[in-house]
Amino acid sequence: MKPSPDVSWAIKKTNMKMKKIVILVVAVISLAAAGNKAQAQTKIGFISLADVITAMPEYKKADTSLADFQTALGQNYDDMRKEFSEQDSLLNSKDTAKYTRAQLELKRKNLGEMYLKLQGWQQQAQQMYQQKQQDLIAPIQKKAVETVQAVARENGFTYVLSKEALFVSPPAEDLLPLVKKKLGLK
Repeated sequence: MKPSPDVSWAIKKTNMKMKKIVILVVAVISLAAAGNKAQAQTKIGFISLADVITAMPEYKKADTSLADFQTALGQNYDDMRKEFSEQDSLLNSKDTAKYTRAQLELKRKNLGEMYLKLQGWQQQAQQMYQQKQQDLIAPIQKKAVETVQAVARENGFTYVLSKEALFVSPPAEDLLPLVKKKLGLK
């Protein structure tokens, strides 16, 4: 009796899975053996790039500049809200009798536009803040990364890992003191 096509296909699929598992096990064993030989010449370090960046004087200046920018954005919003409130109060007061119907219609239209602008301001301000932050922080981050790379080369590190990404790691050296020294920081 010949097996049905479904059973035959399942057997072939199982055989293919078994072959893949055997190949995978052989590959892992080979890599582990090669890794043990290469480990003698591997030097691993780690660093918190955030700690490097926040220790740099350029970061402190950028942070102050960002705080000032955020204050200016908030002040701009407050001014827009105050102007909207004044226009709204004017249109809801008894003084509207001095305006023609066309003037009132135009003022209401302007008030609606101000309202929409006010509603979109939060998102626009957030985008402006993020762009300013990127513009200020990018060169500082670039300098920090280049310094870490230079320190790694000078001190013979094969790998430098991000401290924030490690839960468990083999013994490694923290490069933060070396990087701070190269940057002239305390």
